[in-house]
Amino acid sequence: MLPETNSPEVNDRGELAALKNQVFALLIALIVVSGTLTVFLYRQVSLTGKDIASGHQVAAMINQNEANLATFINRLVDYGQRHPDYQQVLKKYGIAPVPGVPAVPKK
Repeated sequence: MLPETNSPEVNDRGELAALKNQVFALLIALIVVSGTLTVFLYRQVSLTGKDIASGHQVAAMINQNEANLATFINRLVDYGQRHPDYQQVLKKYGIAPVPGVPAVPKK
């Protein structure tokens, strides 16, 4: 005996097949989205690593420039001590000796 087309058994088989197809489609979509996210995050990690490496180089340059600037300011202060008229210029720009950096020897 053939089941009728309106019977609950036929409708259940059709709904079950539709659900299987939907689950399969969602699984494929999940795999594609996961793969895309993985590639994106890998690229971000790679670029961040390169940025950090260049940041270390910039920090080293800043530290070197800071030491050079401190030496230059100490030379200005030393010059101001030897030439009293120049002390007004130093006061105008708020230049004072930098603590912790040895004064430059006079030549």
